[in-house]
Amino acid sequence: MLNSSAWQTYRRLLGYVRPHRQMFLLGVFGAVLFAASMVSFAKFAQAFGDGTFEQRDPGTIVGLPLALIGLFALRGLGDFIQTYCMGHVGRHVVKRLRTQIFERMMQLPIGYYDRNSSSLLLSRLTYNTEQVGQAATDSVVVTVRESLTIVGSIALLFYLNARLALIAMTMGPLVAWLVTIINRRFRRYSRRIQDSMGDITRVAKETLDAPRIVKVYNAQGYQNAQFEAVNEHNRRSYMRLVLTKGLSNPVVQLVMAFGSAVVLSIAIADVVHRRSTMGQLLAFLVALVNISQPLRSLVGVAGPLQQGIAAGQSIFDLLDEPAEPKGGALVAQRVRGEIEFDHVSFSYPVGKGVTLHDLSLRVGAGQVLAIVGRTGSGKSTVVNLLPRFYDISGGSLRVDGHDVREYELTNLREQVALVSQEVVLFNDTIRSNIAFGRDTSPEQIEEAARAAHVMEFAQALPAGLDTVVGDRGVLLSGGQRQRISIARALLKNAPILILDEATSALDTESERIIQAALEELMHNRTTLVIAHRLSTVEKADRIVVMEAGRIVESGTHAELLAHNGQYASLHRMQFAA
Repeated sequence: MLNSSAWQTYRRLLGYVRPHRQMFLLGVFGAVLFAASMVSFAKFAQAFGDGTFEQRDPGTIVGLPLALIGLFALRGLGDFIQTYCMGHVGRHVVKRLRTQIFERMMQLPIGYYDRNSSSLLLSRLTYNTEQVGQAATDSVVVTVRESLTIVGSIALLFYLNARLALIAMTMGPLVAWLVTIINRRFRRYSRRIQDSMGDITRVAKETLDAPRIVKVYNAQGYQNAQFEAVNEHNRRSYMRLVLTKGLSNPVVQLVMAFGSAVVLSIAIADVVHRRSTMGQLLAFLVALVNISQPLRSLVGVAGPLQQGIAAGQSIFDLLDEPAEPKGGALVAQRVRGEIEFDHVSFSYPVGKGVTLHDLSLRVGAGQVLAIVGRTGSGKSTVVNLLPRFYDISGGSLRVDGHDVREYELTNLREQVALVSQEVVLFNDTIRSNIAFGRDTSPEQIEEAARAAHVMEFAQALPAGLDTVVGDRGVLLSGGQRQRISIARALLKNAPILILDEATSALDTESERIIQAALEELMHNRTTLVIAHRLSTVEKADRIVVMEAGRIVESGTHAELLAHNGQYASLHRMQFAA
């Protein structure tokens, strides 16, 4: 039923059941009760046939109805136990998988997100885990229940009439071959469905993340067409699965029907010629039917089982992705902030070629370094190496004389604060967005808010700092969001600060307020500033100009203007404009 790779995946899935084995075994016990009640119906049929038609026993008038109630009560009890217990285990499995996936996503390096869409990750977190939970619990209990029913019914068939039982079993190899083919198709189509669900999530997320862009460009029709294409692909993939599922049961049932028809003919002949009783015939027929229905259920459960295995393989691929390195053993309480790039080279892993070439640069503790240059010159790459979003390919990057790889990764990042053009706010209060998980007092949060000029607009809001900002801060202006980002960096109080185009998207008035907040933030911190607006970096201790991954000019604002090189050219272009 499962190849070696699928079996390894399924064994790993069952490992998630182990912590809840008591409830799982109780669920299996419920399945055993259910199977026992189903097999007992064959004996009930024998008692009914012999007691009523052969012996005409008056005791059957009361005994058989009571026995029928008892059988249904046993079946109902088993059904409840298996449903509740397996539901309990299944939800725990789904919860644990989602927790592990989310934790792993938090640990993955930035390069992984460059190569994989967030929509695919969300699909694994939500859709795939549900399929895995069903495969690890519901599919197991159905398999146990129906397998026991089949085994019990076959044993009863041999007990009642071994000759007829052997004839009936001749259909077994053909049915097994059909089930193998069905399983292979289920697994293939399940993978396609999971991929198409990732595409649906991707298109929907892209559209929901940018409603203003879609509307202002009247691109609703285009986005509808994009969604329709992936939605139709998902439908076609599902229909292939439905077609396989729809054909599998009738084909298997038809094969069983041919075998059953032959057996039925012989069984009727035995009763007619007095070689067996009416009760034995009824019992044999009920036991034979008890094989047919569970076999149908086993074929039906193959779909969810194979879907769960395919989903499990995609989840385990994610969980097995290597996490970011934990770094070295060096832990600093607070670094001075001296930074040195020593012949650093770097290239992105996927198709961008070499980005930095033999870059050497030193920034003293507390100094402000501005990095300017045209788009694609490597400015952002330089600052991304400092908190180890990426690791250098050659040379050495040192903080306070120690290579960044010597620091424990979390400790290294504790020394760095970031304010970027793309402000990330969460659908929470202003206060929570400033604190962002840090264990700080309300007074410290308010102090940071005042220093970043957040209180100027927060005091006018009905709930003040406890106002919810909306999804991605949509209820606030760009300048207000940026001030919250600065307050967050102030509260962190890191000795190294990265300002990545922090004011480029703001109007003049907002930029004036933000610049005042940034000057407060930059005080007594080593600061790396990336800016297109050269007016914001004129006061920097040093300015470097980058071109194609190399530093082509370096000096103060006055020195670079006097040099009349690229910086002076960029300066003239901006101020002429």
